[in-house]
Amino acid sequence: MVERPAFVTSGLLTRASLSHLFTTREFPGLLPPASAEGPLGPEARVAIGALGLDANRIAFARQVHGADVMVASRGGRLGSGDALVTDCPGISLAVFTADCLPILIYDPGGNGSRPRLAAVHAGWRGTVAGVARAAVEAMAAGGDPRQFAAAIGPSIGPCCYQVDRPVIDRLEMAFPHDWRAWITPQGRDAGGQERWMLDLWRANEDQLTAAGVAAARIDNLRMCTSCRLDLFYSYRRGARGRMMSLAALPGSRGTC
Repeated sequence: MVERPAFVTSGLLTRASLSHLFTTREFPGLLPPASAEGPLGPEARVAIGALGLDANRIAFARQVHGADVMVASRGGRLGSGDALVTDCPGISLAVFTADCLPILIYDPGGNGSRPRLAAVHAGWRGTVAGVARAAVEAMAAGGDPRQFAAAIGPSIGPCCYQVDRPVIDRLEMAFPHDWRAWITPQGRDAGGQERWMLDLWRANEDQLTAAGVAAARIDNLRMCTSCRLDLFYSYRRGARGRMMSLAALPGSRGTC
């Protein structure tokens, strides 16, 4: 029997020396993000500490499917938003997903600028709102997006994500020149309603490149949560747990 991993990583971010992970069903001790005690139970705190990260300095937000970007200078729940950015060494950023896209963006710094990090939660509403681009733009002041590295973690793929007319209408309004490249018509369902397959992966890759991130610097793990119920949770498939995507800038407490 093949042992399933507790988390997966991005080769691109690993080569950039960024500590990060995308958890699977096997990661122990995750609690609902809205829990009064926070998203980390005792087992999760031990597992995170074993990876060299400080479980007391994990910043997260109440995710609301928008494009607000929050600056994290401490750990804990910061408020409502779907993108977190920091330039504080040792602070981890976390987003929680179960089909939506987790996107980690790393600016290694240089030429006098500090390294910076973003963690993004992007469902279809966040994609329509441009949350990935908003995160890059929030990091771009004093930095060069062409040097950023980004990774899209496990999430629902274009093979499985079927949507209806209201979603398509919102995409068309927000991205009148791009939206057709992200959809595949599927005809009508038994009730006569039009359906399409939506490629949120490509939509967010395109947002990242539009914001200046080089295509060669985007690592899409292309792991579909709906296809891989053995390894991931999928809201659409009725597997209602949550995965956590986590990253931390190199260094210890540092100065914020």
